[in-house]
Amino acid sequence: MVFSKVVTVSQLRFVGSAITRLGAIGLAACLLMTGCGKTEQVTTAVDTSAEGKSSEQVIAETEVANNELLAEQGEGEIEVAPEQTTPGSPRTPVSYDVRNWQADNKEDLSLDDLNQIKNKFGKVIVTDENSLDYASNSAVKYRFARGDQPYLDIIDSDAYLEIGWYYANPDDSDSEKQISVDHAKKAYQVATALMGDEGGRLVANMLAGQVVKHKTIEEMQVELAKCEFYSCMLVFNKNS
Repeated sequence: MVFSKVVTVSQLRFVGSAITRLGAIGLAACLLMTGCGKTEQVTTAVDTSAEGKSSEQVIAETEVANNELLAEQGEGEIEVAPEQTTPGSPRTPVSYDVRNWQADNKEDLSLDDLNQIKNKFGKVIVTDENSLDYASNSAVKYRFARGDQPYLDIIDSDAYLEIGWYYANPDDSDSEKQISVDHAKKAYQVATALMGDEGGRLVANMLAGQVVKHKTIEEMQVELAKCEFYSCMLVFNKNS
């Protein structure tokens, strides 16, 4: 949150007082010389006092005069609050501490070992047998998060196995960010179990913004791996 300048009642009194003084000086000068109107009163006074001085000098002298006037009225100096960020701001970036994530070594799993892969994600909350896969083929979707939470899904079809989860952004709440990080950690662990260290590095690169297409890792064909627009997708091609 950015704080604007502090404005006090004393400042408002000073503005009125200063305008009155300037108006009086300008009016007297104008009446003696040319008989100026109201519009000219202010410009005459300001132009005369600023003539031959730099803008920095005018600003400095104005600040001194302001504070002297406030001191005469028993008020403190005018202060400007520094810009600051409120702790816990929702704009805090999402942090993925991938280097400290723990994962099992590569296991003897294949993409057809669906039940073992699902067990690594936890309990299935919803099963949708009328879903579609990456290429719009008929598929079954398994959701591992409640409806009011950021999603974590496995979508399985004859051609593809897709792991998908919500990719949090800096505007999300702290709880949403944490759930998104937890989902990413589970995907990291599954990818490591399927492809070893290279699988873990793949997920880490996804989270850092790298897009991978049509790459073979440990004899598994990665059709697509990316995180963008609030969504992470890790898609394996079963038939390659």
